[in-house]
Amino acid sequence: MSKKVTSTEEFFGFQLGSDRKIARWDKIVDYFNKLQEQSDKIKVVDMGPSTEGNPFLLLIISSAENLANLENLRDINNKLADPEGLTEEEVDRLIMEGKAVICQSMSLHATEIGGTQMAPELAYDLLTKKDEETKRILDNVIFLMVPCFNPDGQIIVTDWYNKWLDTEYEGVSLPWLYHKYVGHDNNRDAFQTNMVEAKYMAKTMFRDWTPQAYVDHHHMGSYNARLYVPPYCDPIHPHGDPLIWREHSWYGAHMAYKLEEAGKTGIINGAQFLAWGHLGFHWITIYHNIAGMLTESASAKLATPLYIHPSQLKGDRRGTLPEYEAQTNFPHPWPGGWWRLRDIVEQQYVSAWATLDIAARHRETVLRNAYLKAKRQTERGACGTPKAYVIPCDQHDPVTAAKMIDKLLAQGIKIKVAKEDFMADGVIYQAGSYAVFLDQPKSGLVKTLIGKTVYPDNDWTRSRDGTPMSPQDSATDTMFEFMGVRVDPIERCCSGEFEQVSDSIWPESSIPVSHEGYVLDTSVNDSFISVNRLLADGAKIFRAKSPVSCGDACMPVGAFVVKNANKSLLTQLTEELHLTFHSLEEDVEKVPVKASRIGMYQRYWGGNIDEGWTRFVLEQFEFPYTTLMDEGIKKGNLKQEYDTIILPNDPEAMITGVDIDKWWDKHYPWWPLPTFPPEYRSGIGEEGVEALKEFVEQGGTLICFDGASELAINQFKLKIKNVLEGVGPKEFFCPGSTLHANVDACHPAAYGMPEDSLIFFWNSQVFDIIPSSDNDKYEVVVSYPEREIMESGWLIGEEKIKKKSAMVVAKYGKGKIALIGFKPQHRAQTHGTYKLLFNSLLC
Repeated sequence: MSKKVTSTEEFFGFQLGSDRKIARWDKIVDYFNKLQEQSDKIKVVDMGPSTEGNPFLLLIISSAENLANLENLRDINNKLADPEGLTEEEVDRLIMEGKAVICQSMSLHATEIGGTQMAPELAYDLLTKKDEETKRILDNVIFLMVPCFNPDGQIIVTDWYNKWLDTEYEGVSLPWLYHKYVGHDNNRDAFQTNMVEAKYMAKTMFRDWTPQAYVDHHHMGSYNARLYVPPYCDPIHPHGDPLIWREHSWYGAHMAYKLEEAGKTGIINGAQFLAWGHLGFHWITIYHNIAGMLTESASAKLATPLYIHPSQLKGDRRGTLPEYEAQTNFPHPWPGGWWRLRDIVEQQYVSAWATLDIAARHRETVLRNAYLKAKRQTERGACGTPKAYVIPCDQHDPVTAAKMIDKLLAQGIKIKVAKEDFMADGVIYQAGSYAVFLDQPKSGLVKTLIGKTVYPDNDWTRSRDGTPMSPQDSATDTMFEFMGVRVDPIERCCSGEFEQVSDSIWPESSIPVSHEGYVLDTSVNDSFISVNRLLADGAKIFRAKSPVSCGDACMPVGAFVVKNANKSLLTQLTEELHLTFHSLEEDVEKVPVKASRIGMYQRYWGGNIDEGWTRFVLEQFEFPYTTLMDEGIKKGNLKQEYDTIILPNDPEAMITGVDIDKWWDKHYPWWPLPTFPPEYRSGIGEEGVEALKEFVEQGGTLICFDGASELAINQFKLKIKNVLEGVGPKEFFCPGSTLHANVDACHPAAYGMPEDSLIFFWNSQVFDIIPSSDNDKYEVVVSYPEREIMESGWLIGEEKIKKKSAMVVAKYGKGKIALIGFKPQHRAQTHGTYKLLFNSLLC
C-alpha cells in the first residue's frame, strides 16, 4: 500500500500522554481501523465484545510478507512450542523459516492508563519508520499487541477523569470498580478465565499462538522507582523452565539498557515483584514456556501531573530497595519533581520497543529456546514424579469436575480419557476417568494447577527479624483444591487405553417418568441453577430432611425434592446443565424452599472487588439480587423488601464509614486515602447498623463474608470472638492457602458439602463461641481439625485455629446471622465452597 498513514497527533489532535488529556477507547479503535486501511503491515482482529459490549482488539503487526504468510508462520510457531515427533533436522528448518512471536498488552488495570495511550504511537512508528532497526523488527517478529486489556474500564476512567477536570477532584481515582465485576482482579483471572476478556487472551496466547515472550505494561505507586522492568526477584517458583528465568534477565537487561540510553532515570530491575507470583497473565505464562514479564511505571494522577518532593521518595517494603539511593539494579535514581503521563508513555514505549528489538536481533535464539523449553519440560515430566494426575470420573460434583477439565483445556493442557478401566498406583480407575500425563511441554503448568503446592518459608520470604512477608498475592492457586475436585497424583506409570480429548465429556443426564415428583442431588452446584429456574417457573421445591433412596441412587440429606414442575423445563435443564433428575419413589419428610429476596451491599471508596465477584457468581447461578447502597440500608424497613442481605468481605470501617481515615492510615500507611467527592464517601453509619439489626430481629438473614463478620460481632454484640484478632504474623500467618475443614453436612447451610472439605483461607476470621447462657443460639457449621490443617500454601501457627470455627450461624431475634469466616466464592474460583453460600440463601 502507498497510502499516507495518519499520525497520532493528526488523528487525536494532541500528543498522546499530554497533560490532562486521555484518548478514549472508541476513538483509539477508530484509529487502529484507519491504520489497517492505510497499511498492509497491520491486521486488526476484533476478538468480540467485552463484558459490557465494547470491542476487544488484537493487533498483529509485521511485514506485509509475513502477514500474507501468517497461517504458515503460526503453524511453525506452534510446532516449535510442542515439538512432539519432530526430528532435529525438522526443528532446524522450522527455526530458519519461523519468526519470533512477541505479545504485549496494555492497561489491564484501567487506572493505569499509560499503556493504552502509548499503543497508537508504537503502532504508528512500526508502520511508518524506515530505519534498519524497524525493518529488522517487521521482518523477524510477529507482534501481537492487545492495546487495551480492559476496554470497559478505559472508557469508565476516561469519562470519570473528564467529568472532574478543572475541579479540586481532578485526577482522583474512581470511587467504584473499573470493571463491571472484578476491578483490579482481572489480573487474577488467567487460570480460571471467568471474564470474557481473559478468555480472549487465553485463546490468543495458549491456543492460537504460543508467543516466546509476553510483556504486560502496568503502573504502580508514585513514591518509589519510576519504572520496574524484568527480571523478577526471589523467591522463585519451582515449575518454570530455567531458560525462562534467564530470558527474563536477558529481555529486562535490554529494556534497562535502552531506557538508560534514552536518558530515562529511576529504572529498577530484579526487585519488588516476585518470581513466585499469582496466576495473572504475566506470571502464568512462565509455566506455558513463555517468558511472561511486566513493567510497572510510577503513577501520576491519571493524566494530571503529580509533584513529588525528593524527601517523599522511598525504598520498597520488601527491602529489595532498602533506601531510595543508587544500587547495582538501580544505578540512576530519579531526583524528584513533576511526574507526568507523558513520562509514563515514553518509558513504556522504550520498554515495548526494546522487547521487539532484542527478539528481532536474536530471532533464531528466541525460536530455539522455545523448542528447548518445550523439549526439556516434556523430558522433566517424563522422568520426574508424579508421572501423571488422574481425575476420577467418580466425583462429589461431577459437573464441576467437567468444568475444571474445560478450564484446563483452555490453557492448552493435553488431557486424555480412559477408554477402559485401568490401574494406577494400586487403585482401579473406571473408564471415563481423565489422565493428565506429565510428559508434555506444559508439565510445569500441570503441576502448578493440579498438584499440591507448598509456598517457601525461607530467607526470601521473611524479613530480617523473622517476620513472614506476604506473597505477591495468594500462596497457592491450586485449581482442583479451589473447585473441590478430586485429583490423584500417580507416582508410577499407568497403563491402559487412553484417548486425547478436546472438550469436556459431561456427565450423563436423564429424567425418568415420575408421578410423585423428582429428586435432585444437592451435591452438584448447578442444581441451584435448576432450582432457581424452577422456582421462577412456579414449581414447588423442598429440601429432604433425611437421605432419599432413589432406586440405585441414594441422595444425601438436603436433596431437592421437585413437584409440580413443567416437564419441558425439566428436560431443558437436564440437557443444558447435565443434571439427572431421579424419580421420587415415595414422599419424604421435607421442608419447603422459596426464592429468597436478596440484597447485597455495595460501597464506594474505590469499590469492593469481593462484592463484584459475588455479583458475578450470583448471576452465573441465577440468584436474583438487588444492589443495596447506603441510603437503601439507612432508610430501614428492610424486611419488607428482603429476606437475605449479603455483606461481602470488607472491614467494619469500610462498611460503616466510621473512622475510615484511621483504619486506612493503619493498613495503608504508604498510600494516602483518596479524596473523593463528598457523594462518594460512603458508609451506612449508626443508622444503617440499626436498620440491619431491625432486619434480622424481624426474621431476616444476614450473611457476612470474612472481614464483614467483624461488623456483625461488634455491632450485634454476638457471643463470638475472632481468635486471631491481635495475633502477630510470627504467631499466625496464612496468606491465601487451602485448609482442611470439618463440615456438618447435616446442617441446612452445608447440605451437599463433603464432610472433609478444603476452604480458601486468606488472613481470614476464625471464631470461638464465648460461653454464655445463649450457647444454644450458635450453630457451628464448619470447623478446623486438630492437626495437619494445611493442604497447599503457607500456614504458620496451626495450633491457633485447631478445633476452632470457620462458619457459625447465630440466631438473633426471629432471624439469623451467617458468619462465614472466609470467602466461599473467592474470585469465582472456589467452587468447592459455593454451596455454603447458596444454601444460606435458600435455607
